[in-house]
Amino acid sequence: MKVLLEGFHAVKHALRFGAHVDPLLVLDLDATLDLARSHAPDLVDEFAARAEPATSAGFARVLGHARSHPTGVVGVADRPSAADPLVGRSTPVVLLDNPRNLGNFGAVIRVAAGLGAGGVVSTGEVDPWHPNVVRGSAGLHFAVPVGRVADVGLIRGEVVAFDAGGADLRDVRLPDDAVLAFGSERHGLSPAVRDRADRVVSLPMRERVSSYNLTTSVAMALYHWELFRTTS
Repeated sequence: MKVLLEGFHAVKHALRFGAHVDPLLVLDLDATLDLARSHAPDLVDEFAARAEPATSAGFARVLGHARSHPTGVVGVADRPSAADPLVGRSTPVVLLDNPRNLGNFGAVIRVAAGLGAGGVVSTGEVDPWHPNVVRGSAGLHFAVPVGRVADVGLIRGEVVAFDAGGADLRDVRLPDDAVLAFGSERHGLSPAVRDRADRVVSLPMRERVSSYNLTTSVAMALYHWELFRTTS
């Protein structure tokens, strides 16, 4: 299957993590190489070798709409072979329970990649590889395994769910092989995920503040894991 990569940063991350990108189209080759020199010096030669100057019409055909991307870069990559991040995990895997916002979904993958999570999996109907999710991750789908879970009841190992009514995370240490479950911003955790959870924890929050957004919640949880993993 093919994955659309919109913009320089999505292409950059896909290349950096071993994706085969073809075609890689640019509206201005010199501007793209300047961008590579400033933001991805390790990839200057690769952009120089792979990037193909395109007309506005050719660029739009690959992008799928007439509106150009601000960086003038678009690519198409081969989707990596499916790998189940829940099997043999040595760092926490993020479980998104029926996510609805595609941009937030992608941003979670970006955070997970940055903080060394073992992968991101989801329940529900949203395709984790939807172009808008890939756009939100800035191409970091290629840095961590991303997939779906059909039945949360079959997940092995400890599942730690995040909910405002849970135990304070500051008193909890998250195992390296935990599955960290987060509900959607509007609907919260589903009964199936709540029933499967071995523990329910909450993030520190000032009184009268109702919630964090999904990406912030995942970032806080993974940072807590990383902080106490490296200092304990």
